[in-house]
Amino acid sequence: MNSDVQIAGDWLDIPHLLPPVPAHPSTVSGFARLARTIAADRASWSPLVDYDATSRWYHRLRTGPGYEVWLLSWVPGQGSGAHDHGRSSGVFTVLRGRLTERTAYGQRTLGPGAQHVIAPGYAHDVVNDSLEPAVSLHVYFPGLTDMPFHPGRSGRSAASDAVLAATAHAPEQRSTATAALGGGN
Repeated sequence: MNSDVQIAGDWLDIPHLLPPVPAHPSTVSGFARLARTIAADRASWSPLVDYDATSRWYHRLRTGPGYEVWLLSWVPGQGSGAHDHGRSSGVFTVLRGRLTERTAYGQRTLGPGAQHVIAPGYAHDVVNDSLEPAVSLHVYFPGLTDMPFHPGRSGRSAASDAVLAATAHAPEQRSTATAALGGGN
């Protein structure tokens, strides 16, 4: 009688049975994992960081098929202005310091290690409200080709305003619309 090991081979030697590990991420969780992996490798990004008191400093760290990774620094008081990322989705991770994200639905403060996923068209304003410099890592997929600004708004986009106006008299629909637009967290 043959044993399972004789029939199937050594159970520790099964990589040939597993699907290959993709060379590049293809899902939101894959991009979030990429951001965490880069964040953990401080030696690869920390020496590159620079601070500019006149404008936000940024550096493209890496590109891959359908994505790009950016490193940004923020001195106290610097902000992005209300904007969205066009057709790109994104994951941003705070590497150092604290950043405040403002949207049409409120604001949240993110500290080191915090990650936030951004859907296409999601409008927000990110600012360093603290007294210490901050550094963040941004992964955009597909690569960032458009970043429309929304002057006079605090993270509000025309799409979010339209949804809010359409649901102004229906609170149960408003909470569903808010969740669909990525708010409420």
